[in-house]
Amino acid sequence: MEKKCLSSSCGKVAAGTVLFLVLAFFILSAFAAPVAGADPNLARNLAATCSTCHGNSGISNNAGIESLAGVKREVLVRKFKEFRNGFRPATVMHQISKGYDDRQIELIAAWFAARQ
Repeated sequence: MEKKCLSSSCGKVAAGTVLFLVLAFFILSAFAAPVAGADPNLARNLAATCSTCHGNSGISNNAGIESLAGVKREVLVRKFKEFRNGFRPATVMHQISKGYDDRQIELIAAWFAARQ
């Protein structure tokens, strides 16, 4: 015996549900796109912002400014965060460091640590 539907919406998907699913798809796609197409040069590009003071590839030409090339990643991360959090005295690094999140700091530190 076949069951009969007494409602007018039987077998139909509500328009609101379809709209929700379409919007959810596009919103999730927007967040997935940056991960899928991540910039392979992001660390290098972030580190390039340091070159004015710390020299190209992290080798400083100024005796008063330390070189970053070859310094252990953990040391660079710690120092960078100390500047950002106000625990390390600085002329400009305390301001510059506030412009970077933890992930960016890790990328920059890893890039310089890999340089010699």
